[in-house]
Amino acid sequence: MPSLYVHVPFCIQKCDYCAFYSHGLTNYSKELIPLYLEGLEIELANRQKDAPQGVSSLFIGGGTPTALPLDNLEHLLKLITRNFSFAERAEKTTEGNPGTLTREKLILLREYGINRFSLGVQAFDDKLLSNVGRIHSAQQARDGVLLLRTLGFTNINLDLMFGLPGQTMSLWKTSVEEALSYRPEHLSLYGLMLEEGTPLYDRIGEGLDRAESTGAEEVRREEAGESYCDGDRDQGLPDDDLQADMQEWAVERLEKAGYIHYETSNFALPGFECQHNLGYWRGEEYLGLGPGGVSCLKRVRQKNVEDVRAYWASLHEEKEPLDEEGKEILSLEECMAERMILGLRLREGVSFTKFREDFGVDLRDIYGDVLERYRYRDCFVIQGDRLCLNEKYAFVANGILREFVGGAG
Repeated sequence: MPSLYVHVPFCIQKCDYCAFYSHGLTNYSKELIPLYLEGLEIELANRQKDAPQGVSSLFIGGGTPTALPLDNLEHLLKLITRNFSFAERAEKTTEGNPGTLTREKLILLREYGINRFSLGVQAFDDKLLSNVGRIHSAQQARDGVLLLRTLGFTNINLDLMFGLPGQTMSLWKTSVEEALSYRPEHLSLYGLMLEEGTPLYDRIGEGLDRAESTGAEEVRREEAGESYCDGDRDQGLPDDDLQADMQEWAVERLEKAGYIHYETSNFALPGFECQHNLGYWRGEEYLGLGPGGVSCLKRVRQKNVEDVRAYWASLHEEKEPLDEEGKEILSLEECMAERMILGLRLREGVSFTKFREDFGVDLRDIYGDVLERYRYRDCFVIQGDRLCLNEKYAFVANGILREFVGGAG
Protein backbone atom coordinates (compact mmCIF):
# COMPACT_ATOMS: atom_id res chain seq x y z
CA MET A 1 0.00 0.00 0.00
CA PRO A 2 1.30 3.48 -0.77
CA SER A 3 0.89 6.33 1.68
CA LEU A 4 -1.22 9.38 0.80
CA TYR A 5 -0.20 13.03 1.14
CA VAL A 6 -2.70 15.78 0.32
CA HIS A 7 -1.28 19.29 -0.09
CA VAL A 8 -3.36 22.27 1.03
CA PRO A 9 -1.68 25.37 -0.48
CA PHE A 10 -3.24 28.00 1.78
CA CYS A 11 -2.08 29.84 4.91
CA ILE A 12 -3.30 32.85 6.82
CA GLN A 13 0.05 34.42 5.92
CA LYS A 14 3.25 32.89 4.56
CA CYS A 15 6.16 32.80 7.00
CA ASP A 16 9.27 34.72 5.99
CA TYR A 17 11.37 31.56 5.66
CA CYS A 18 8.83 29.38 3.83
CA ALA A 19 9.73 28.11 0.35
CA PHE A 20 6.80 25.68 0.06
CA TYR A 21 4.03 26.42 -2.43
CA SER A 22 1.18 28.21 -0.69
CA HIS A 23 -0.97 31.34 -0.79
CA GLY A 24 -1.73 33.71 2.03
CA LEU A 25 -5.48 34.06 2.40
CA THR A 26 -6.07 37.41 0.74
CA ASN A 27 -9.36 38.18 -0.97
CA TYR A 28 -7.76 37.01 -4.23
CA SER A 29 -6.46 33.71 -2.92
CA LYS A 30 -9.75 32.90 -1.17
CA GLU A 31 -11.26 32.71 -4.66
CA LEU A 32 -8.80 29.90 -5.40
CA ILE A 33 -10.16 27.57 -2.71
CA PRO A 34 -13.19 26.36 -4.74
CA LEU A 35 -10.92 25.77 -7.77
CA TYR A 36 -8.51 23.82 -5.59
CA LEU A 37 -11.28 21.62 -4.21
CA GLU A 38 -12.82 21.05 -7.65
CA GLY A 39 -9.46 20.02 -9.05
CA LEU A 40 -8.68 17.82 -6.05
CA GLU A 41 -12.01 16.02 -6.41
CA ILE A 42 -11.07 15.02 -9.95
CA GLU A 43 -7.51 14.05 -9.08
CA LEU A 44 -8.55 11.94 -6.10
CA ALA A 45 -10.99 10.01 -8.28
CA ASN A 46 -8.38 9.58 -11.02
CA ARG A 47 -5.72 8.28 -8.64
CA GLN A 48 -7.87 5.64 -6.92
CA LYS A 49 -6.40 3.12 -9.35
CA ASP A 50 -2.94 3.70 -7.90
CA ALA A 51 -4.03 2.37 -4.50
CA PRO A 52 -6.48 -0.47 -5.22
CA GLN A 53 -5.92 -1.97 -1.75
CA GLY A 54 -6.15 1.41 -0.03
CA VAL A 55 -3.45 3.56 1.54
CA SER A 56 -1.23 2.86 4.53
CA SER A 57 -1.33 6.35 6.08
CA LEU A 58 -2.63 9.85 5.47
CA PHE A 59 -0.91 13.19 5.90
CA ILE A 60 -2.77 16.43 5.16
CA GLY A 61 -0.13 19.13 4.96
CA GLY A 62 0.54 22.51 3.52
CA GLY A 63 0.38 25.36 3.76
CA THR A 64 -1.91 25.24 6.76
CA PRO A 65 -4.88 22.88 6.38
CA THR A 66 -6.58 24.38 9.44
CA ALA A 67 -6.51 27.82 7.76
CA LEU A 68 -9.36 26.61 5.53
CA PRO A 69 -12.84 27.78 6.53
CA LEU A 70 -14.83 25.08 8.31
CA ASP A 71 -17.07 24.18 5.36
CA ASN A 72 -14.07 23.93 3.01
CA LEU A 73 -12.19 21.76 5.49
CA GLU A 74 -15.17 19.41 5.74
CA HIS A 75 -15.42 19.26 1.94
CA LEU A 76 -11.73 18.29 1.78
CA LEU A 77 -12.15 15.52 4.35
CA LYS A 78 -15.23 14.17 2.57
CA LEU A 79 -13.35 13.98 -0.72
CA ILE A 80 -10.49 12.03 0.81
CA THR A 81 -12.64 9.51 2.69
CA ARG A 82 -14.95 9.09 -0.30
CA ASN A 83 -12.14 8.11 -2.65
CA PHE A 84 -9.66 6.14 -0.56
CA SER A 85 -9.87 3.34 1.95
CA PHE A 86 -7.31 3.02 4.71
CA ALA A 87 -5.37 0.23 6.33
CA GLU A 88 -6.69 -0.91 9.70
CA ARG A 89 -5.59 1.50 12.45
CA ALA A 90 -3.95 3.73 9.85
CA GLU A 91 -2.15 6.82 11.08
CA LYS A 92 -3.98 9.95 9.86
CA THR A 93 -2.20 13.25 10.43
CA THR A 94 -3.21 16.85 9.86
CA GLU A 95 -0.87 19.81 10.17
CA GLY A 96 -2.01 23.06 11.70
CA ASN A 97 -0.68 26.27 13.19
CA PRO A 98 -1.60 28.01 16.45
CA GLY A 99 -4.08 30.76 15.76
CA THR A 100 -5.94 28.67 13.16
CA LEU A 101 -7.38 26.10 15.57
CA THR A 102 -10.98 26.22 16.63
CA ARG A 103 -13.01 23.78 18.65
CA GLU A 104 -15.30 23.21 15.66
CA LYS A 105 -12.48 22.39 13.27
CA LEU A 106 -10.78 20.00 15.67
CA ILE A 107 -14.05 18.20 16.45
CA LEU A 108 -14.60 17.86 12.70
CA LEU A 109 -11.12 16.37 12.20
CA ARG A 110 -11.77 13.86 14.97
CA GLU A 111 -15.08 12.89 13.39
CA TYR A 112 -13.26 12.08 10.13
CA GLY A 113 -10.77 9.85 11.85
CA ILE A 114 -7.77 12.18 12.16
CA ASN A 115 -5.80 10.60 14.99
CA ARG A 116 -2.55 12.58 14.91
CA PHE A 117 -2.00 16.34 14.90
CA SER A 118 1.20 18.18 14.04
CA LEU A 119 1.29 21.68 15.52
CA GLY A 120 3.73 24.26 14.11
CA VAL A 121 4.87 25.96 17.32
CA GLN A 122 8.48 26.79 16.26
CA ALA A 123 9.23 28.75 19.45
CA PHE A 124 7.59 29.73 22.73
CA ASP A 125 8.87 33.30 22.40
CA ASP A 126 6.94 36.13 20.78
CA LYS A 127 10.01 38.02 19.60
CA LEU A 128 11.53 35.00 17.88
CA LEU A 129 8.21 34.23 16.22
CA SER A 130 7.90 37.80 14.99
CA ASN A 131 11.45 37.73 13.63
CA VAL A 132 10.49 35.05 11.08
CA GLY A 133 6.99 36.28 10.26
CA ARG A 134 4.96 33.80 12.27
CA ILE A 135 1.48 35.15 12.91
CA HIS A 136 0.78 33.37 16.19
CA SER A 137 1.90 34.17 19.70
CA ALA A 138 3.47 31.88 22.27
CA GLN A 139 0.21 32.00 24.23
CA GLN A 140 -1.76 30.84 21.21
CA ALA A 141 0.61 27.88 20.94
CA ARG A 142 -0.02 27.02 24.59
CA ASP A 143 -3.76 27.36 24.08
CA GLY A 144 -3.55 25.16 20.99
CA VAL A 145 -1.88 22.30 22.83
CA LEU A 146 -4.45 22.52 25.62
CA LEU A 147 -7.35 22.51 23.16
CA LEU A 148 -5.97 19.48 21.33
CA ARG A 149 -5.70 17.58 24.59
CA THR A 150 -9.14 18.69 25.74
CA LEU A 151 -10.70 17.38 22.54
CA GLY A 152 -9.08 13.99 22.83
CA PHE A 153 -5.97 14.06 20.63
CA THR A 154 -3.58 11.51 22.12
CA ASN A 155 -0.90 11.68 19.42
CA ILE A 156 0.47 15.21 19.08
CA ASN A 157 3.65 16.41 17.39
CA LEU A 158 5.16 19.81 18.16
CA ASP A 159 7.48 21.44 15.62
CA LEU A 160 10.30 23.55 17.03
CA MET A 161 13.04 25.42 15.15
CA PHE A 162 16.59 26.29 16.16
CA GLY A 163 18.91 28.73 14.42
CA LEU A 164 16.24 31.47 14.37
CA PRO A 165 17.29 35.12 14.09
CA GLY A 166 18.14 36.35 17.57
CA GLN A 167 17.88 32.94 19.19
CA THR A 168 20.32 32.21 22.01
CA MET A 169 21.03 28.89 23.66
CA SER A 170 19.06 30.07 26.67
CA LEU A 171 16.01 30.88 24.55
CA TRP A 172 16.29 27.54 22.74
CA LYS A 173 16.40 25.65 26.03
CA THR A 174 13.36 27.57 27.26
CA SER A 175 11.29 26.53 24.21
CA VAL A 176 12.34 22.89 24.45
CA GLU A 177 11.63 22.74 28.18
CA GLU A 178 8.20 24.24 27.73
CA ALA A 179 7.43 21.80 24.92
CA LEU A 180 8.47 18.91 27.18
CA SER A 181 6.18 20.17 29.91
CA TYR A 182 3.21 19.26 27.70
CA ARG A 183 4.57 15.73 27.18
CA PRO A 184 3.80 15.56 23.44
CA GLU A 185 4.07 12.11 21.91
CA HIS A 186 6.37 13.44 19.18
CA LEU A 187 8.75 16.36 18.65
CA SER A 188 10.31 17.57 15.39
CA LEU A 189 13.33 19.85 15.83
CA TYR A 190 14.49 21.57 12.67
CA GLY A 191 17.35 23.92 11.96
CA LEU A 192 16.34 27.06 10.06
CA MET A 193 17.22 26.89 6.36
CA LEU A 194 17.68 30.13 4.44
CA GLU A 195 15.95 29.50 1.10
CA GLU A 196 16.55 31.78 -1.86
CA GLY A 197 13.50 33.78 -2.88
CA THR A 198 12.08 34.02 0.62
CA PRO A 199 11.73 37.32 2.50
CA LEU A 200 14.05 36.09 5.25
CA TYR A 201 16.79 35.25 2.74
CA ASP A 202 16.43 38.64 1.11
CA ARG A 203 16.55 40.38 4.47
CA ILE A 204 19.54 38.57 5.91
CA GLY A 205 21.43 37.65 2.73
CA GLU A 206 24.34 35.35 2.09
CA GLY A 207 26.93 37.83 3.30
CA LEU A 208 25.85 37.90 6.94
CA ASP A 209 28.75 37.49 9.31
CA ARG A 210 27.02 34.83 11.36
CA ALA A 211 29.94 34.13 13.66
CA GLU A 212 29.69 37.59 15.20
CA SER A 213 25.91 37.57 15.42
CA THR A 214 25.09 35.47 18.45
CA GLY A 215 27.80 32.81 18.69
CA ALA A 216 30.84 33.85 20.70
CA GLU A 217 29.10 37.03 21.86
CA GLU A 218 26.22 35.00 23.29
CA VAL A 219 28.61 32.85 25.29
CA ARG A 220 30.41 35.91 26.65
CA ARG A 221 27.15 37.59 27.69
CA GLU A 222 25.65 34.51 29.30
CA GLU A 223 28.84 33.80 31.26
CA ALA A 224 28.85 37.42 32.43
CA GLY A 225 25.20 37.21 33.40
CA GLU A 226 24.21 39.82 30.82
CA SER A 227 20.93 39.68 28.93
CA TYR A 228 19.95 40.55 25.40
CA CYS A 229 17.76 43.53 24.68
CA ASP A 230 15.26 43.41 21.82
CA GLY A 231 17.62 45.22 19.49
CA ASP A 232 20.27 42.55 20.03
CA ARG A 233 17.78 39.83 19.16
CA ASP A 234 16.33 41.26 15.98
CA GLN A 235 18.34 39.74 13.16
CA GLY A 236 21.47 37.88 14.23
CA LEU A 237 21.60 34.21 13.24
CA PRO A 238 23.29 31.72 15.54
CA ASP A 239 26.49 30.49 13.91
CA ASP A 240 26.99 26.87 12.86
CA ASP A 241 28.81 25.95 16.07
CA LEU A 242 26.03 27.31 18.23
CA GLN A 243 23.40 25.53 16.12
CA ALA A 244 25.33 22.28 16.53
CA ASP A 245 25.40 22.89 20.29
CA MET A 246 21.64 23.53 20.23
CA GLN A 247 20.98 20.24 18.49
CA GLU A 248 23.39 18.29 20.67
CA TRP A 249 21.84 19.66 23.87
CA ALA A 250 18.32 18.89 22.62
CA VAL A 251 19.22 15.30 21.73
CA GLU A 252 20.61 14.68 25.21
CA ARG A 253 17.70 16.43 26.93
CA LEU A 254 14.97 14.61 24.98
CA GLU A 255 16.58 11.20 25.34
CA LYS A 256 16.84 11.83 29.08
CA ALA A 257 13.11 12.64 29.03
CA GLY A 258 12.32 9.26 27.44
CA TYR A 259 12.12 10.21 23.76
CA ILE A 260 13.68 8.04 21.05
CA HIS A 261 15.84 9.95 18.57
CA TYR A 262 14.66 7.80 15.68
CA GLU A 263 15.48 10.20 12.83
CA THR A 264 17.93 13.07 12.49
CA SER A 265 15.30 15.72 13.31
CA ASN A 266 12.58 13.64 14.97
CA PHE A 267 11.95 12.29 18.46
CA ALA A 268 9.10 10.15 19.74
CA LEU A 269 7.91 8.42 22.84
CA PRO A 270 8.07 4.64 22.28
CA GLY A 271 5.42 3.57 19.76
CA PHE A 272 4.70 7.09 18.48
CA GLU A 273 7.19 7.35 15.60
CA CYS A 274 5.54 9.01 12.59
CA GLN A 275 4.55 6.08 10.39
CA HIS A 276 3.86 8.26 7.36
CA ASN A 277 7.33 9.79 7.34
CA LEU A 278 8.96 6.45 8.11
CA GLY A 279 7.51 5.27 4.81
CA TYR A 280 9.41 8.00 2.95
CA TRP A 281 12.65 7.30 4.75
CA ARG A 282 12.37 3.54 4.17
CA GLY A 283 11.83 3.97 0.44
CA GLU A 284 8.16 2.95 0.32
CA GLU A 285 5.78 4.19 -2.39
CA TYR A 286 3.66 7.29 -1.92
CA LEU A 287 0.95 9.37 -3.54
CA GLY A 288 1.12 13.16 -3.32
CA LEU A 289 -2.01 14.97 -4.48
CA GLY A 290 -2.97 18.61 -4.82
CA PRO A 291 -0.94 21.46 -6.39
CA GLY A 292 2.74 20.78 -5.79
CA GLY A 293 2.10 17.21 -4.62
CA VAL A 294 4.82 14.65 -5.41
CA SER A 295 4.20 10.94 -6.06
CA CYS A 296 6.60 8.04 -6.49
CA LEU A 297 5.22 4.70 -7.66
CA LYS A 298 7.09 1.87 -9.37
CA ARG A 299 10.21 4.04 -9.79
CA VAL A 300 8.21 6.79 -11.54
CA ARG A 301 8.26 10.17 -9.81
CA GLN A 302 5.95 12.98 -10.79
CA LYS A 303 5.22 16.41 -9.39
CA ASN A 304 2.05 18.43 -9.80
CA VAL A 305 2.19 21.99 -11.02
CA GLU A 306 2.50 24.62 -8.28
CA ASP A 307 -0.37 26.75 -9.54
CA VAL A 308 -3.98 26.26 -8.45
CA ARG A 309 -5.50 27.61 -11.67
CA ALA A 310 -3.21 25.55 -13.90
CA TYR A 311 -3.87 22.50 -11.72
CA TRP A 312 -7.63 22.97 -12.03
CA ALA A 313 -7.47 23.65 -15.78
CA SER A 314 -5.42 20.54 -16.54
CA LEU A 315 -7.77 18.28 -14.65
CA HIS A 316 -10.84 19.80 -16.32
CA GLU A 317 -9.17 19.14 -19.66
CA GLU A 318 -8.66 15.51 -18.57
CA LYS A 319 -4.89 15.94 -18.41
CA GLU A 320 -2.54 15.09 -15.60
CA PRO A 321 -1.71 18.30 -13.68
CA LEU A 322 2.05 17.86 -13.95
CA ASP A 323 4.71 20.53 -13.76
CA GLU A 324 6.98 21.20 -16.73
CA GLU A 325 9.31 18.30 -15.87
CA GLY A 326 6.44 15.81 -16.12
CA LYS A 327 7.21 12.24 -15.11
CA GLU A 328 10.69 11.07 -14.26
CA ILE A 329 11.70 7.42 -14.46
CA LEU A 330 14.25 6.89 -11.73
CA SER A 331 17.31 4.83 -12.59
CA LEU A 332 18.38 1.96 -10.38
CA GLU A 333 21.36 4.06 -9.26
CA GLU A 334 19.09 6.95 -8.27
CA CYS A 335 16.83 4.64 -6.27
CA MET A 336 19.80 3.10 -4.45
CA ALA A 337 21.23 6.52 -3.65
CA GLU A 338 17.88 7.72 -2.27
CA ARG A 339 17.58 4.60 -0.11
CA MET A 340 20.98 5.35 1.42
CA ILE A 341 20.43 9.11 1.84
CA LEU A 342 17.01 8.75 3.44
CA GLY A 343 17.59 5.48 5.27
CA LEU A 344 20.76 6.66 6.99
CA ARG A 345 18.85 9.57 8.52
CA LEU A 346 17.05 6.93 10.57
CA ARG A 347 18.47 5.56 13.78
CA GLU A 348 17.69 2.07 12.46
CA GLY A 349 19.82 2.76 9.37
CA VAL A 350 19.72 0.68 6.17
CA SER A 351 19.25 -3.08 6.20
CA PHE A 352 21.81 -4.99 4.14
CA THR A 353 19.24 -7.75 3.57
CA LYS A 354 16.45 -5.40 2.45
CA PHE A 355 18.84 -3.51 0.15
CA ARG A 356 19.84 -6.76 -1.54
CA GLU A 357 16.20 -7.89 -1.83
CA ASP A 358 15.17 -4.61 -3.43
CA PHE A 359 18.15 -3.98 -5.70
CA GLY A 360 19.82 -7.36 -6.20
CA VAL A 361 23.25 -6.22 -4.97
CA ASP A 362 25.14 -5.78 -1.73
CA LEU A 363 25.32 -2.11 -0.74
CA ARG A 364 28.98 -2.62 0.24
CA ASP A 365 29.78 -3.56 -3.35
CA ILE A 366 28.05 -0.38 -4.60
CA TYR A 367 29.19 2.14 -2.00
CA GLY A 368 32.44 0.61 -0.80
CA ASP A 369 34.42 3.68 -1.82
CA VAL A 370 32.19 6.02 0.18
CA LEU A 371 32.33 3.81 3.27
CA GLU A 372 36.11 3.52 3.00
CA ARG A 373 36.56 7.30 2.74
CA TYR A 374 34.81 7.78 6.07
CA ARG A 375 36.00 4.62 7.82
CA TYR A 376 38.76 6.30 9.82
CA ARG A 377 36.42 9.05 11.00
CA ASP A 378 34.01 6.45 12.37
CA CYS A 379 31.07 8.04 10.51
CA PHE A 380 29.32 4.73 9.91
CA VAL A 381 28.69 1.81 12.23
CA ILE A 382 27.40 -1.68 11.52
CA GLN A 383 24.80 -3.00 13.94
CA GLY A 384 23.91 -6.56 13.02
CA ASP A 385 22.20 -6.44 9.62
CA ARG A 386 22.18 -2.65 9.48
CA LEU A 387 24.47 0.15 8.40
CA CYS A 388 23.91 3.25 10.53
CA LEU A 389 25.24 6.78 10.70
CA ASN A 390 27.15 7.57 13.86
CA GLU A 391 24.85 9.84 15.88
CA LYS A 392 27.62 12.31 16.67
CA TYR A 393 27.58 13.33 13.00
CA ALA A 394 23.85 14.12 12.93
CA PHE A 395 24.32 17.88 12.52
CA VAL A 396 26.50 17.42 9.41
CA ALA A 397 24.58 14.40 8.12
CA ASN A 398 23.43 16.11 4.92
CA GLY A 399 26.99 16.81 3.82
CA ILE A 400 28.05 13.22 4.43
CA LEU A 401 24.99 11.66 2.82
CA ARG A 402 25.45 13.67 -0.37
CA GLU A 403 28.46 11.42 -0.98
CA PHE A 404 26.05 8.66 -2.00
CA VAL A 405 24.86 10.68 -5.03
CA GLY A 406 27.05 9.40 -7.82
CA GLY A 407 28.99 7.39 -5.25
CA ALA A 408 28.29 3.97 -6.75
CA GLY A 409 31.32 2.01 -7.80
